[in-house]
Amino acid sequence: MQTLDIISVNLWQMLASLANLVLLFLIVKKFLYQPVKKMLETRQNTIDADYAAAASAKEQAQAEQKAYEAKLADAKAEADRVIRSAADIATEREQEIVAAAKTKADGIVRQAQEEAALERRKAEEGIRKEIVEVSSALAEKLLEREVSADDHRRLIDTFIDEIGDGYDAD
Repeated sequence: MQTLDIISVNLWQMLASLANLVLLFLIVKKFLYQPVKKMLETRQNTIDADYAAAASAKEQAQAEQKAYEAKLADAKAEADRVIRSAADIATEREQEIVAAAKTKADGIVRQAQEEAALERRKAEEGIRKEIVEVSSALAEKLLEREVSADDHRRLIDTFIDEIGDGYDAD
């Protein structure tokens, strides 16, 4: 019968084990479960706060990015305005330079025309002097042959007219 004592159920021992289990459960719940639960809640709150801070930082970063993009767009617009202004100024300066060059060229052409006219008059004067000298020489030779004064004048006038008509045609 000894073998039966080992397998038998002892009610007092079961009640003591059950009481120990309940007591251990209450102690664990009081001293271990509650602090762990509080620590997990605190940790969850910290994580939630970190997520909220990250979301806030992300929103702030997006707002700053939009502000940066707006400033960049303003800077590009200002740069475009400055470039257009510089191009307009360059165009105006180009027109002024072209106008000044045209005025100077017109003055040079006018001066050249005046000089050409003056040279032409000088050439005409020189030709007339030569004609007079040639006429005088011709007159002397004709006078040697005994030409009358009227013949002499008529010959000189005819000669001058012919030379003058020939020069005006050029």
